[in-house]
Amino acid sequence: MDSGAPCAGAEGRAMYRQGDVLIVPVADEAVPSHVPDAPKEPRDARGRLVLALGEVTGHAHAVVGRGELVREPGPFGPFLLHLPDGGRVVHEEHAAIALPRGWYRVVRQREYVPGSVRLVAD
Repeated sequence: MDSGAPCAGAEGRAMYRQGDVLIVPVADEAVPSHVPDAPKEPRDARGRLVLALGEVTGHAHAVVGRGELVREPGPFGPFLLHLPDGGRVVHEEHAAIALPRGWYRVVRQREYVPGSVRLVAD
């Protein structure tokens, strides 16, 4: 679902997909206790929070507006995104997605190759 339209998750809460990025709401009480004080990912030169950068095109899935992005341990993330006022996810080749305020887990799609797991090239 590339349109940015929400789709229903397991608990009936909206999930969002933009290309190879899945954005899943996280209840406030489910956010790990270390996350609010964890180091935040920096914004890019354009002032955006980059969720995923296309290796081929250089295009980015990015959040514009107020918010914080925290990388969880592990080789591929995932990220936890906090949008205190809501926000928009933009990309040069996809429709923008409006997200309500709250916490989100940001997961990149992976592809399976026998013997390894790698991120999908965007």
